[in-house]
Amino acid sequence: MAEAGGAGRARAAVARLSEAVGERRRRLDTAMGEARRQRRLLLMVVCVALLLDNMLYMVIVPIIPDYIAAMRGGGRPDGPSAPAGGNDSGGGGSGNRSLLPARYPPAAGGNEDVQIGVLFASKAILQLLVNPLSGTLIDRVGYEVPLLAGLAIMFLATLTFAFAENYATLFAARSLQGMGSAFADTAGIALIADRYAEEPARSRALGMALACISFGSLAAPPFGGVLYEFAGKQVPFLVLACVCLLDGLLLLALAPPCATGARANMPVGTPIHRLMVDPYIAVVAGALATCNIPLAFLEPTIANWMEESMGASDWEVGLTWLPAFFPHVLGVYVTVRLAAAYPHLQWFYGALGMAIIGASSCLVPACRNFGQVVIPLCGICFGIALVDTALLPTLAFLVDVRHVSVYGSVYAIADISYSVAYALGPIVAGQIVHTMGFAQLNLGMGLANVLYAPVLLLLKNVCQMKPSHSERNILLEEGPKGLYNTIKMEERKGTGKSLRPAGEAEENGMGSYRRDLTGVSEEDSSDYEYS
Repeated sequence: MAEAGGAGRARAAVARLSEAVGERRRRLDTAMGEARRQRRLLLMVVCVALLLDNMLYMVIVPIIPDYIAAMRGGGRPDGPSAPAGGNDSGGGGSGNRSLLPARYPPAAGGNEDVQIGVLFASKAILQLLVNPLSGTLIDRVGYEVPLLAGLAIMFLATLTFAFAENYATLFAARSLQGMGSAFADTAGIALIADRYAEEPARSRALGMALACISFGSLAAPPFGGVLYEFAGKQVPFLVLACVCLLDGLLLLALAPPCATGARANMPVGTPIHRLMVDPYIAVVAGALATCNIPLAFLEPTIANWMEESMGASDWEVGLTWLPAFFPHVLGVYVTVRLAAAYPHLQWFYGALGMAIIGASSCLVPACRNFGQVVIPLCGICFGIALVDTALLPTLAFLVDVRHVSVYGSVYAIADISYSVAYALGPIVAGQIVHTMGFAQLNLGMGLANVLYAPVLLLLKNVCQMKPSHSERNILLEEGPKGLYNTIKMEERKGTGKSLRPAGEAEENGMGSYRRDLTGVSEEDSSDYEYS
C-alpha cells in the first residue's frame, strides 16, 4: 500500500514538473515570437532611416540651381516664383528644369562651381570625420540610442534645409546631415547585422537595406522637383521631416533608451583602430571604396558631358540614372539568392561585380546617344549591388570569427569607405575632367576596379574560418542573464537539436521540441552558419 502511495506521489510530482516545464517553454516561445516581430519592425525602422538619408542627400539636386541663382540675384527661392536662370540647361521652362539633376560643378568656371562642389561634398566630409567616433560610441552604448540620435539630427538638418535662405545655412544643414548619417547609417546597418546573426537571413536583411538606399537616391530628385515646383521649396523637406519624426517615434516605442538590460549583457567591441589593421577587413573596405568611385565621380560630370558630346536634351539628362535602379535591385536579389546557395563564393560575387563595374566604366565614353549611355550605367549599378550585397555581410562574419561580435566599428569603417568616394567626387571629378578629359577619368576608374578585383582572392578562405571564443559565446555558455541572451541561447539550442537525426532526438525525449522548431524558417533562426 505504501509503495502504491509513493508511486502515486512520484507520478504527481513528475506531472507537476512537466507542466512547469511546458509553461516555461510556452512563455519562452511567446517571448521569442515577440523578439522576432520586434526585429522585423526594427529592420523597417532602419530601412526607412536609410531611405530618408538618401532622399535628403539627393532631394536638393533639382533645387540647388535656383538656390544659387536666387543668392546671386539677391532673391529668395520659393517654388514657382524662384528665379529661372540658375541652371543654363535651356530648352524647357522652369517646370522642366526643376526636375533635372543639378550640374555640379557646372561647365562654366567661377567661385559658384567651388561653392556647389563643396556644398555637395560637405555631407560626406563630415560623415568621414565623425564615423570613427560614432563607431566607438555604438560599440559602447548599443545600436538603438545612436540610431535615435542620428534620426534626431537628421530631423533638425531637414528643418534647417526647409528654412535656409543663404549659402551658409545650406552648408550648415548639409554638414549636420552628415553628422546624423554617421550615427544613423552606421548604427542601423550594425543593428541589422546584430539582430540577423545567421545566414542567409543577414544577407537578405542587408539587401533590403541596400534596396532602400537605391530607391531613396532614385526617388528623391523627381520627388523634390515636383513638390518644389508646385508647392514651394519648403514642402519636400517638411514631408521628409515628418517621416523622420514618425520613424524616430516608432524606434522609441520599440527600444526605449531606458531599457538597458539587454545591453548590460553584451560584450565590449574591438576598438576601431584594431579593426582597421585587420588585413581581411582592409581588403573589404578598399573594395567598397573603389567600387563606389565611378558612381560618385560620374554623378557630377556626366550631365555636362552628355550635353557637349551628344547634345542630350533636358529630359534625357534628367532620366539618366532612372533605369539604373532596376539592375541595382536585380543585383541585390541575385546576390542574396546566390549567397544562400553558395555562401563560400561571396568573394567571387564581389570580384565579379568589380569586373563588371570596370568594364562598364570604360564603355561610358564610347556612347554616342542616350540609349547607349544607359547600358553601362546600368552595368555600374548592377556591379555595385553585387559588391555591396556580398561584402557587407562578410564584414560582420569577419568580426564574428576574428574579433568580438559587436558591429558598430566595423560598419563605421564601411561608411568611411563610402564617404571617401562621395567626398572626393563633387570636388575632384570636375577638375579631373577639365585637366585630363572625361574619357581618361572613366578609363582610370575602370582600370582601378579591374585591378582590384583579384585582390578579393584574399577572402577566398574566409568561409573556412571558425568562430572565435568571443565574449558573447562565453556569456551564452555561462547561462543567460537577461531575456535577450535567454532567447539567443534557446534558439541556438533549438537549431542544434533540429539538425540531429530524428532517432537520436526521440531517444533523448526531445522529439516534440524538435518538431516544434522545424516550423521555424531560416530567417527566424538565430545561429549563423557561413559555409
